[in-house]
Parts: sequence; structure tokens; C-alpha cells
Amino acid sequence: MAKLSTDELLETFKEMTLLELSDFVKVFEETFDVKAAAPVAVAAAPAGGGGAAAEEAEEQDEFDVVLEAAGEKKIQVIKEIRALTSLGLKEAKDLVDGAPKSVFDGKVNKEQAEKAKAALEGAGATVTVK
Repeated sequence: MAKLSTDELLETFKEMTLLELSDFVKVFEETFDVKAAAPVAVAAAPAGGGGAAAEEAEEQDEFDVVLEAAGEKKIQVIKEIRALTSLGLKEAKDLVDGAPKSVFDGKVNKEQAEKAKAALEGAGATVTVK
């Protein structure tokens, strides 16, 4: 099997969906018996259009991700909550059942908040970022 360079691996990660990348991280952690410090943030692609954000005088640097409603795919939303946080099954289920609730209380940057929102909305949840 040919060995992939770092750049080739990053390009492969950029082409993956957030769910595929999350699954990859889980398998990687199980295979090598490690725990990622920041799940899914490993293959963070640089956001385009950063010029508009740089023009703002004061930019918010910490965001709240609030789960408004779980939607019809509650189990998928619970799985995403567990993938995004360090919560156990019961805690993630309680968070989803108690919606609207904050998933991250001002502990994440804009990029992480947007990724969490995209992942949860992809699972069928209604999410707001404050």
C-alpha cells in the first residue's frame, strides 16, 4: 500500500462530510487506543471570506451553541451530541430531551460553533448560535 503524504491526507479529509470525518476519528481512536483532544477539529478547512470578519471592530470570539429542538431523528442528534462533546449516552439523551438547551456555553470559537451547528442540523436538529 502506498504511503500518503500529509497534504494528500488533508485533501482527503477536506472532501469528507462531517459525519464521515466523525466516524473516521472514532475508528482511529479505537484502533490506536487514543482520545482526540478536539474531535473533528483535526481536519479544519480554512474558512473563505475572512476579509469581512476582519473589518469588524469587535468580533465575538466565544459562542454558545443552543439545541432548540431535536426534530424527528432524535437518535442521530444524540449521536452527534456525543461525537461533539465528551458527554455519555445518558447525559446526551437528557440534553436532547431537555431542549432548548445549550450544547456549548461560550466555550467554542466561531469555526467550531458553525461545524457543530452543521453537524446537528445535518442530523435533523434545530440549532442556533449566539
